[in-house]
Formats: sequence, structure tokens, C-alpha cells
Amino acid sequence: MSNNLPVINLMGPTASGKTALACELYERGNYELISVDSALVYRDMDIGTAKPTKEEQLQYPHHLIDVITPMEVYSAAQFVDDAIRLIDDIHSRGKTPILVGGTMLYFKALLEGLSDNLPNADQAIRSEIEAKASEEGWQAVYDELVHVDPLAGEKFKVTDKQRIIRALEVYKITGKPITQLQLEQPKNLPYRYTFYNYALLPDRVELHKRIALRLEKMWEIGFLNEVELLIKKYDLDENLPSMRCVGYRQALEFLNNGDSSHKKRTEMEDKALFATRQLAKRQYTWLRSLQELHHFKTYLTTKQAHEDLRNLHR
Repeated sequence: MSNNLPVINLMGPTASGKTALACELYERGNYELISVDSALVYRDMDIGTAKPTKEEQLQYPHHLIDVITPMEVYSAAQFVDDAIRLIDDIHSRGKTPILVGGTMLYFKALLEGLSDNLPNADQAIRSEIEAKASEEGWQAVYDELVHVDPLAGEKFKVTDKQRIIRALEVYKITGKPITQLQLEQPKNLPYRYTFYNYALLPDRVELHKRIALRLEKMWEIGFLNEVELLIKKYDLDENLPSMRCVGYRQALEFLNNGDSSHKKRTEMEDKALFATRQLAKRQYTWLRSLQELHHFKTYLTTKQAHEDLRNLHR
């Protein structure tokens, strides 16, 4: 297989305009869209994830949307497997894939590969680890990790909860430290592709305005109702990966608390806004880190990107 099959990566923080840009590119060229978003994989989570509407998805079909239920787990390794399969399918149809989203861990995994000897996530084991944290505190869980994987203990802080869970999960499944497994095998890089990386990086003040407007609209069109329906349909708890999505965690906590006063609702909305801004900050950091290793072209506005990408890989 040729090693210069094009794959377009269109990245950016939440509310940067990347999805709208991808849809306009889709209209102009021979493309298919693949979502790179760890929240859009969940069915029934539409408003809080800013998922394209059903009408928009009919007009601009996206792969890897509505893949699993909110009770399931979707890992970076699963994303890479699915993305590579889809990329190959799209090329076989004579089209070019556009991968669009803001989950930088997924982009990093695709660009740099993953050790193929790491196990998939195990929700039962994760629940055990989280139960211990709830009963004994995260320090006890961190101490357990340090005991079985001292190198991971040096790399992680006690506040790195998700990394601690993953490291302990891998040890409990394989009996080996994750740091050892990561060193044992070379990464499985998809060398048969040529990646073209683009990123929308708006001014942060402007981005914060967009985030605030998006959240206001979400509350107006029924985000809380959506979470109430999720609670009725699924046996949700705050430790599920789906409920760690920004907005959902705060809404779930608010609804489970039982105090629906204006004060508590305002506090919840403020927490969701802060969490979304923090997400955007992490996405900027991830993008800057990826730029150090991979060639990127960045744009402040979608208009700039439009003009530059007008005849992209036609």
C-alpha cells in the first residue's frame, strides 16, 4: 500500500469552529468525516456534547458518532483501531478522510501509535479501584500504584486520577507494570498514511465568549432534561467515563443533590462553565505539545482556514 495516502487532521479546542469548517470542506470536496471526540461516541448524549443534529448528520455524515451507550468504555486504542479501519475504507472508495475533533489523546495515539500489548479497559476493575478511592482516599490508591509500579509513581501525582486508574488497571489485568509494557514493544505506527495537520486556535478571550454562548444555548434547549432522561434510562454514576464529560458531571451532581433552587442551579452552571474553560485550556496545551513533534498549520479564525484550505487535496 502506498505510504502517501492523505489523511487530514482538523483539530481545535471546544467551540473553535472546527466542525463547521469540516462540514464546509465536505461540501466542496471528495471527503468523508471521522469524528475525533471522546464525548460524541455516546448515544443519547446530544445537547451537552454539542453533537451535530440528526439533520446535520444526514447532510454531513460523521463516522464514530453514537458508537456506544453511556455505560460503556471507549479507549484510545479502540479509537485507533476504528479510525484506521475507516481511513482504509474511505481511501478504497477514492475519497480522502477528514478527522475532526478536540480529543487530543486520540490524535496523539493516531499520529504516534500505541503500544499494542496494552489491554483494553475493564470497567469492573476500574470500579474496584474507584470504590477503594471512595472508601480509603486517593492517597491509598496512589500508594498501591507506587508499590507495584514505582516508575509510574514517579511520573504521576496523586491528583492524576485517570492515569492512576489506568496504570493499576493494566497491572491487575497483566501482572506487569504499565511502564514496563510501554517499553517492551515498539509503537505500531500507521506509516502508510501522510498526515496533514491543521488546527484552529482562536484568541482565548474570543473562545471564552463562544463557550459561554454555547453553554447558555445548551441550558435553553434542554440540557438538564437530557441528563434527567439519561438517569431514567441508565444506571449512571459519576465515575463512568461518560459522566466525566464536562457539563454532564456538574448536571448529574446537581440533579442527584435534590436541591433545585435558583442558587444551586446558578452554582452548577458556573461550575460547568469553569470546567469547559479548563477543558479548552488543556486542549491548547495538548496542541502545543503535539506541534513540537508534528508539522502543523494553525489558524486564528475559520475564515483564515477557509481561504487557505479552499483547494485542499482535491
